[in-house]
Amino acid sequence: MSEVNRAERPSPEAMRQALADYVTAVHGAYLDAAALLPLAERGRLPLITADRLTVIAVGTSYLHVVGTVETLPAPSGQEVEISGSLEDIDWTLRFVDPVVLPAVGLIDEREGPRHDDVRRLLGIRTNLYHLAVAPGGGLDAHHAQHAGTGLAHSHAAAARDFEAIRAHAKGREFLVDDMAGAHVAGLRYAQASLATLIAPFDENVVALANSSQLDTDAIRRALLNAVRPSRTGVIS
Repeated sequence: MSEVNRAERPSPEAMRQALADYVTAVHGAYLDAAALLPLAERGRLPLITADRLTVIAVGTSYLHVVGTVETLPAPSGQEVEISGSLEDIDWTLRFVDPVVLPAVGLIDEREGPRHDDVRRLLGIRTNLYHLAVAPGGGLDAHHAQHAGTGLAHSHAAAARDFEAIRAHAKGREFLVDDMAGAHVAGLRYAQASLATLIAPFDENVVALANSSQLDTDAIRRALLNAVRPSRTGVIS
């Protein structure tokens, strides 16, 4: 039985190729969704504006796929990388597992994916996206389509929200610009802090920004509601 199991287990090369195909499919779905947006809005999407994207695949109990524009050193030892390109997106895919980085094997994910711990081990401070595929979830085309489309819609919605916030937050535009940059970089706590500086007297914004479970999308929407003119014509 053990010999049969070994025979059925994909080779490391096959697994890396499957992941490379998955990343390509995610980026393809992102571009397909972006193609439906107005031209200028499409041009502002983070994956399209990135000069060079590095995607890091980390094998823990989950499969983490992290996209960043941070520069990594050249592969060494048993590290492997694969280059990919699709229309407006160029990327390099790097693979990290307990063989490459032993501390990865110590992450306890029995209660769910540990996004922050994974990025901390990698030394990644900013990310354009961070996907986590559950054990047995598979790297199929449907999952990639859902992930890429959702990511594009999320990026586009955030860009529209920040434009609206900036239009209403007179005198605080520089803070909104910083918050938008923090969103693109994946800096959650920076977004929360800046939101409270933009709308310091809005109880909902402050409460969300101080929550132990930060939801940056909720913070951004609350901020937009806080700075929009009210029905009585008063601006926060």
